[in-house]
Amino acid sequence: MKIFKSKRLKAGVNMKRTLFAIIALFSAISSFSFAQNVSDYKEAQVSIKFYDRTMYYPGSKDDNPIYVDVAITNRGTDTLRFKLADDRMFSLDFYAYTIKNTTLPNTKDLVIKRSTNQTVYFREIAIEPGETYSFIENVKNYIQIDEPSIYYLELRFYPELYKARTVELSSNRLSLDIRPAPSASSSSILPVENKTTALLKPEAISPDKVIEQTIIARQKSLWDQYFLYMDIEQMMIRNSEVNRKYKNASADERNRMLLSYKADLMQNRIDHDIVGLPERFTIENTSYSQTEGTVSVLEWFKYPNFSEKKRYIYKVRQRDGIWQIYDYSVTNLGTE
Repeated sequence: MKIFKSKRLKAGVNMKRTLFAIIALFSAISSFSFAQNVSDYKEAQVSIKFYDRTMYYPGSKDDNPIYVDVAITNRGTDTLRFKLADDRMFSLDFYAYTIKNTTLPNTKDLVIKRSTNQTVYFREIAIEPGETYSFIENVKNYIQIDEPSIYYLELRFYPELYKARTVELSSNRLSLDIRPAPSASSSSILPVENKTTALLKPEAISPDKVIEQTIIARQKSLWDQYFLYMDIEQMMIRNSEVNRKYKNASADERNRMLLSYKADLMQNRIDHDIVGLPERFTIENTSYSQTEGTVSVLEWFKYPNFSEKKRYIYKVRQRDGIWQIYDYSVTNLGTE
């Protein structure tokens, strides 16, 4: 019995040694495999840039997307191969850092997708030396951006897909300026149809911001906001005949003329260009001195069968620290 027990003990020790050897061997193979994977991508460069840089605000990913061009470049001498998921959320991550180096949270959609057990479909991509593979992604699909601030944006790409994460490639960083929502200044009360401009206070914002907020207010039919930075009197007397009548009118009559002018604008009965409803716009150029300035804006107007492109030149001037629109000109740039 003692001899039998001794043999069992020796056999158990040998088995344990063998098991440890097998584990060590697999660990070595795994480490070698990982090292090989990292080495395969050492010549891959991942970079990002804004696709169509514009004004970015917190909130909806559909109304105000942040499109970024993602580029993967082969800087080596051999063919670069990687996996790219059909749903890019399984191939990459965006990180937005505050000035205190804290990160913004992921969107709920991203968290739900990655925590759900599902099949991830992907393609094998091969790019030759010197070639680049690129695609466009909306940052707001990945990151929840709720507050205006300056953030530092970075991308991490997983060439073996997110669930494996054996290799992680980091991109360059971009400075992302998220501005206060343009519905009004952040400290103003948002107007509704039954409120008046008495609830709104114009703020000392730049001329381009004045134009931007005015156009967006028109797009959303927020008339109180639309008139907030407009010198209604000067806009009205641009018409020489109206100017003559206004100068000869009493104080009460002038007030009625101003109210009538605003009502006609809201009903689109006069000055059709200034109250035009653009589908989209982009600010081209802003120039100003201490008291006077101009803002050039490209605006697109959509019709059933075509889009019309126009260039607006808004003239602004400063009174008591507030910039106001007092004149404008329009140039038709054709249809698209």
